[in-house]
Amino acid sequence: MAIDSKLLDGMVLFAEVVNAGSFTLAAERSGHSTSHISKEISALESRLGVRLLHRTTRSLTLTPDGQAYFSTCEQIIQDASDTRDLLQGRQQQVSGTLRLSCPVTFGLAYLRPLLHEFMQTYPAIELELDLNDRKVDLVAEGIDVAIRGAVGLADSSLISRPLLSSPTLTLASPEYLAKAGRPAHPSELARHKTLCYSYLKDPSLWPFIGPEGDDISVRVIPRILTNSPQMELAMCVAGDGIMRMPAFNLTDELSSGKLESLLTDFRAPEVKLFLVYPGRKHLASRVRCFIDFMAEKMPQRQLPG
Repeated sequence: MAIDSKLLDGMVLFAEVVNAGSFTLAAERSGHSTSHISKEISALESRLGVRLLHRTTRSLTLTPDGQAYFSTCEQIIQDASDTRDLLQGRQQQVSGTLRLSCPVTFGLAYLRPLLHEFMQTYPAIELELDLNDRKVDLVAEGIDVAIRGAVGLADSSLISRPLLSSPTLTLASPEYLAKAGRPAHPSELARHKTLCYSYLKDPSLWPFIGPEGDDISVRVIPRILTNSPQMELAMCVAGDGIMRMPAFNLTDELSSGKLESLLTDFRAPEVKLFLVYPGRKHLASRVRCFIDFMAEKMPQRQLPG
């Protein structure tokens, strides 16, 4: 098969333009003129037969084809950089930008001290951290690694590596229980005020496993439906209803008596924490180092329960 000698032409400049956000800034960083970069990008689009960038006098945005091409470009450029460093004997100096996505509460409660240790261990790595509770599209958004909590992950092209499992607890404040009473069976939750997490597939369906191993599902009526675990937790502590939440979202709410665990004879499905990353034959060294670091350190963390 004949090899296109111009296959990689313009790729580095294209990535520089996207990262810089403008032709002018990309020109300053690369040492080329703006006109040279513009011609190179136009020639690249012509060879590929697609438009990669929407260009106006005020903005520069990726087209869908441009986003897909950019994700691939970044990996190719990083692989080439890693290979160069390996050949030059600098493989010990892991560097580059690590793009990480993580749920907000988990990031603040557990990940922050681990990230501090990781950055001390690998001082040449730069970190872009997206604290967000939504499910990100790793490939489209250029994320290297995401930390996700789920009962189970759907099959996909992504690679998932389990970090730890966390019990899901049913919780209420003493103030709420004093007013509304303590449920003795999951079926009683249907008459209680409940707080639900909107990012779940079916937020108002609460499954349990009974003492005899029997499956019990209860349809609750949410008093509050929110996409923020922090808000859900705060409203529960304030006495606004009963909630279900993974233990890793809690800090001292149980030990301090702010919340009480309910229905302890009825188990809710465990939530598992995964490291998720795009399936690639060759992972960038910075990504591999982070995955290995988290796999070693995270199971040592103590969760409330």
